[in-house]
Amino acid sequence: MKWIPNFNSSNSLRVIFVIAVFILLFLSSIAYKHNQDLNESSKVVMHTYEINIQLERLMSAIKDAETGQRGYIITKNARFLTPYIYSRDKVNTSLITLKKLTADNPKQQENLKNLFKLIIQRFVSFENCLKYSNPKTYDKRKLDNHMFGGRILMENIRFKVDEMNDIEKTYLKNRLKIYDEEISLSPLFSISLFLVALSFILLAYRQISRDFERLKVFNKKLLISSGLIAESEIIGKFSTWQWDLDADKIDYSDNQFRLLGRTPHSFVPDKETLLDFVHPDDKEAVSKSMDGIIDKKGLPFVYYKILLPSNEIRYFKSTGKLLTDQQGSKILLGINFDITDEHLLNIELQERNKELEKSNKELASFNHVASHDLQEPLRKIQTFISRVSDEDKAVLSDSAKNYINKIEVSAKRMRVLIDDLLLFSRTNTTKKEFLKTNLSELLENAESELTEIIEEKGAVIVASKLPKLSVIPYQIEQLFINLIGNSLKYSQPNSIPSIIIESDRVTASDYPELLEQATKKFHKITFTDNGMGFDPQFKETIFVLFQRLHSKTDYPGTGIGLAICKKIVENHKGHIKADSTPNKGSVFTVFLPD
Repeated sequence: MKWIPNFNSSNSLRVIFVIAVFILLFLSSIAYKHNQDLNESSKVVMHTYEINIQLERLMSAIKDAETGQRGYIITKNARFLTPYIYSRDKVNTSLITLKKLTADNPKQQENLKNLFKLIIQRFVSFENCLKYSNPKTYDKRKLDNHMFGGRILMENIRFKVDEMNDIEKTYLKNRLKIYDEEISLSPLFSISLFLVALSFILLAYRQISRDFERLKVFNKKLLISSGLIAESEIIGKFSTWQWDLDADKIDYSDNQFRLLGRTPHSFVPDKETLLDFVHPDDKEAVSKSMDGIIDKKGLPFVYYKILLPSNEIRYFKSTGKLLTDQQGSKILLGINFDITDEHLLNIELQERNKELEKSNKELASFNHVASHDLQEPLRKIQTFISRVSDEDKAVLSDSAKNYINKIEVSAKRMRVLIDDLLLFSRTNTTKKEFLKTNLSELLENAESELTEIIEEKGAVIVASKLPKLSVIPYQIEQLFINLIGNSLKYSQPNSIPSIIIESDRVTASDYPELLEQATKKFHKITFTDNGMGFDPQFKETIFVLFQRLHSKTDYPGTGIGLAICKKIVENHKGHIKADSTPNKGSVFTVFLPD
């Protein structure tokens, strides 16, 4: 803020304001009174005058028609009929004007109506006179009768016009009398109005005084705010500027000079001085962006390099919006960001992405090796062991038989481990195509896959109706297989396994510590069993790859199944958790977004 108002002069301003208001009110009241007097008088006189004028024009038009008719009858010269021909239009015009002027006077309207009838009759008389004066239809008696009748009609018209004039004079007299009575109240009214206006002025003066006090506070806050903005620009490494396109004048914030490696106000900002700082590689692009500001009604994001006086290269991002003020001036408001740190970080991320792509390729290569190269010798080992017949084993020593059995068990375990690793890898790398699917159907497929072990253990599975969700079908089916299979594997001896599967719709706010709050609705699916359970301290670690809670000799497995479950749920942007009590069973809860 460059200017701070001097509030010490506020008392003088108040005195000047009061004196000026008094003078203005006094002069305004006098001028208003005289203007109103003149206006009212003019309206009354002009109204009567206009009616009189129109009545005179009406009579004049009829007289012109009468004169033209007589001239034509005497001379038979058609030129005398010109006033008669145009008289109708003049009469109609005057009648229309009179009708508007007397619209607020029913009596005059009635007189005007009667006058109109007389005029119609007079023009009919004109036509008859012309008709019977024509040599072809000449009739002296009828001509005399219509001429005499026309004279009587003319006198009646004149009488009606005089009557209307007398009425207007009477109205004028009454209106002037009323006006004189009203004007006598003018001084009292003016004083009252003056006092009311003065009251409002005093209230306004009081408010202005309060506004001055508030303005002091606001200016103080504005100074603090300006300081905060300036500090924010320094901390955030950005700057603001405005460009008056009509005056071709650019103003920079202080930090813009600093970002360019100069002290504030060390040079006059303009288009050319800015381009002097732009790196030669980007000057043409920045210049084109500036030239297209008016067409685009703004400055889209422009990325470019700045060459500081120290020859250091900094990376900038600029944007702006074109505004038009009340005077029609076009002003571009803009903001510049020093994104050098962000740019360097992006370069680092790109390098890491390249390394990650390289790792992914190596992982894909490992998958190939695991699925082909590792399994091939394993298949040969299993094949050759299977060819050792019982007769061959009979001649072997007990230690040799034991070694062969261990080789066979290890080969089987190796195959299961490779298959589980491939399954876990596919969960990470395969295409994730989401389809609207009935989860109850996927659960049925999972139970069919586990039919043999379910029947072997006589397990009872009770499932409520599951929802239709947008999921990766084969992954959710694998999730169900792993969770149900885990419950069956760790069932208690001499007890019929029982698995209860239930579904419920919940909100993210119900589980703020577990669920992503951006997704409002979730479906909670629980798998409750009556198995061996586990120590609650391991409820997190059981989802870690290769983590086992039991010896591989007691319970077969690779420690990958629950890790696959967690990965599948994460692929669906959900959450999985486990709760358990030893020897009382476990509860696995899956949250899938609606």
